[in-house]
Amino acid sequence: MAQAMKIAIVDDEQDMRQSISQWLALSGYDTETFSSAEDALRTLGPDYPGIVISDIKMPGMDGMQFLKKLMGSDSSLPVIMITGHGDVPMAVEAMRVGAFDFLEKPFNPDRMSELAKRATGARRLVLDNRALRRELSDGTQLMNKLIGASPVMERLKEDILDLGQADGHVLIDGETGTGKTLVAHALHAVGSRAGKKFVLVSCAALEEETLSKRLFGPMQAEDGHLPAIEEARGGTLVLEDIEALSDLLQARLLSVINDQGSPAETRLVAISNMQEAGRTCEDALRPDLFYRLAALRITVPPLRQRGEDILTLFTRLSEQYSDEYGCDTPQVSAQEAAQLLQAPWPGNVRQLINIAERAVLQSRRGSGTIASLLMSDHEEMQPVMTTEGKPLKEYVEAFERMLIDNTMRRHKGSIAAVMEELCLPRRTLNEKMAKYGLQRSDYL
Repeated sequence: MAQAMKIAIVDDEQDMRQSISQWLALSGYDTETFSSAEDALRTLGPDYPGIVISDIKMPGMDGMQFLKKLMGSDSSLPVIMITGHGDVPMAVEAMRVGAFDFLEKPFNPDRMSELAKRATGARRLVLDNRALRRELSDGTQLMNKLIGASPVMERLKEDILDLGQADGHVLIDGETGTGKTLVAHALHAVGSRAGKKFVLVSCAALEEETLSKRLFGPMQAEDGHLPAIEEARGGTLVLEDIEALSDLLQARLLSVINDQGSPAETRLVAISNMQEAGRTCEDALRPDLFYRLAALRITVPPLRQRGEDILTLFTRLSEQYSDEYGCDTPQVSAQEAAQLLQAPWPGNVRQLINIAERAVLQSRRGSGTIASLLMSDHEEMQPVMTTEGKPLKEYVEAFERMLIDNTMRRHKGSIAAVMEELCLPRRTLNEKMAKYGLQRSDYL
């Protein structure tokens, strides 16, 4: 859910502060007022969740000094300056210093509302991008996104933590939709380069000439960015669809790798997404480049090998979409749990995300089943029998764990409420939670 934007109003005249605040409040904004720049500076930090509207002429610290202080703290903070009639040169100077825009007294309130709308929109985008960058640099958060406790996922997390500390280049492979790019982000975030640049380039998305410029230069490409090799210097360069590189670009990349020496100044993480039957990344790359990139290797497991992680992921995803669409989370029956566990999942996690969203939407309409969604994705699929593929006991246990987990979440860890809904005595519930590794503290 988007963060509500505030508007800080700074003016030494009380009537002006109140009139601006009342008008913007009627437009749906959350306002706070300050009688001086000094007072405002005690509140307005670098990540202030909103914008500032300030008069230029104030006693003590005037609007221009105030603006310079704000820009020194957070140059992306939108500040709208209010100027007196005939103070256009001062307004132009304010724009040069970094003001978002200015209003000349007497101003049209509708014009102010329009400026506030534009400025808060720009501010929200900046704050969202900052939050995303923080998230992508936080190794703990990223590791938490790798949901699942299956043996293959535990091994994947161990590999990420181990190889994240190494300096060699890495090859990440696996089926489409398994989350290879997320793994690349996590590798960077848990290693010694976490605070350095992370640059991602899709080799399959660009024509050869454009890709060559994006990777190797000239130093100032048409879009004003440094080539990726230079941009990522000291950090991590991730090359998605590495097998799409032409022979010429493979040779240039190998030359860059050889020039870096050891340890490498810039770490290369190659992501392979080979689709063709019977071919691998090793077939597509020249041997010397392949062995340099694959010095360290991670294979991301397909969803069908992750067991009851499938139910855990489906639950988390359907909860997120239910919040987004403002409806109840669809309940999964034992038969549907077995169908989710036995589906072939050729699209892996990406396909599961799609199924979860569609399940929430059809539940909101009061129609459809998870089985119908799976069948529509794979018309050749036959009805799933719980006795095929795995012992029935495993399906029963996976469903039981999911049911207790979902009920604990819904009741925010209330043991009494869970006991009542599931008709379980306290001792039985405690035994089953211990068996499935469920902790009450995780739900409080």
